[in-house]
Amino acid sequence: MKFSAHLVRRLILMIGGEAMQSGFHFALNIALLHLLSAQGYGLFAIAMVLGGVGLSYIRSLTAVPASIWMGKSTNAAGIDAHDVTFGSAALVVALVVGLCSGLLMHMLGDRSGLAAGCFVGAWSLRSHMRTAFFARRMQVIVSISDAAFTFAGIALAALAIWFSGNALEGSFYALAAANIIGIVVLVRLSPRKLRISFRAPTWRRYAKLWSQLCWSAFSATTTNIQGQCLALLVAGIAGPAAFAPLAAVLVLFAPLRIISLAFVNMTQPELSKLLHSNETARVWAQARIWTLVMGLGSIVYGCAILFILPLIKSQALQGASVGVIGLLAIANYVPIMLYVMPRVVLEIIGDFRIVALITMGGAIVGLALIALILAVAPPTWALAGSAASETFVFALCWYFARHRMWNFEHPNERRDSWFGSWRRVAALAAHRR
Repeated sequence: MKFSAHLVRRLILMIGGEAMQSGFHFALNIALLHLLSAQGYGLFAIAMVLGGVGLSYIRSLTAVPASIWMGKSTNAAGIDAHDVTFGSAALVVALVVGLCSGLLMHMLGDRSGLAAGCFVGAWSLRSHMRTAFFARRMQVIVSISDAAFTFAGIALAALAIWFSGNALEGSFYALAAANIIGIVVLVRLSPRKLRISFRAPTWRRYAKLWSQLCWSAFSATTTNIQGQCLALLVAGIAGPAAFAPLAAVLVLFAPLRIISLAFVNMTQPELSKLLHSNETARVWAQARIWTLVMGLGSIVYGCAILFILPLIKSQALQGASVGVIGLLAIANYVPIMLYVMPRVVLEIIGDFRIVALITMGGAIVGLALIALILAVAPPTWALAGSAASETFVFALCWYFARHRMWNFEHPNERRDSWFGSWRRVAALAAHRR
């Protein structure tokens, strides 16, 4: 009970910061929904998707490994070494995803590509720093930084929309500046000096972990394809304007992703320590409890959104059936919330390969179904293909997480999953040939 109460306190503190950011992003989306054309809002939605892609790469390549290895470290020197290594790598990854995002937005015809790239890069770097601070139990500092980001973002976005001749470009620069302010607050309030190093020992330390991180990188790629194939296909085939009605409704569900990230930041270091101490029963119990909480919460939240949707009026909706989009969005987000914890379990075990293979399978299912639906039906129904993809990932994450935990609990009675059995049969057949 003491452990659970401790987690609840951390959750309340974390969700407070996430709620501030989510509220700001939500308000900005609603404001731009009424100010921009369908084409302009579609471009803004795509930039937010690219921001999510950047966060996923930061999470997979630096933030999650930092949280896991820092959680397993038994001394301050080990924690500091991993902090410097992954922090340096995060800066490189943030610059790369920012540059790629700016180029892609420019290719889509957006004149504010540079501003969008700055926003994605700064957002990605701040995301890594927040996770690293959470791993060091500095939740209060993160909450202060979140508040600084939120208030600065509100003020700068209001000024950009009011005085800028280009509301879209001004909003991107405002978001970039707000993220930089949040980073500065983290640096200033940190009780220890943050260090970045590009010397050979740092990269050698990172390279030693690459055998696991390469699967994490592959997992980030397949996760992005699986999670963002809806936006990629709809925008690529039907154009940004066709994606605008879907984005206008999906943005209302964005707080669920923010909350799921808060759960990950809260539970990952704790569960990593428990697993390192061979307390597998407590790990599995916590995974099931928090999954139940998130699943029920997402259903209640989705039902509340269905009552709000008819009140939204905007030219970006282009007469689309928001009720149908809302129901399909619920079918997307409930599985997402339900597979957060089993995915965390697989990550703290270090089984990034199976996560990558699961999301690759989900990507294949999603791409095939969404492309098929777009060929025969309006873009609205493409959400059904995305929901099938998320349900596929949900089922396999739970199957493999339970299987891996069973092996941890019964080390002398290890058994193969159906995937492992299939590989064993294939290897035996190849050997006989």
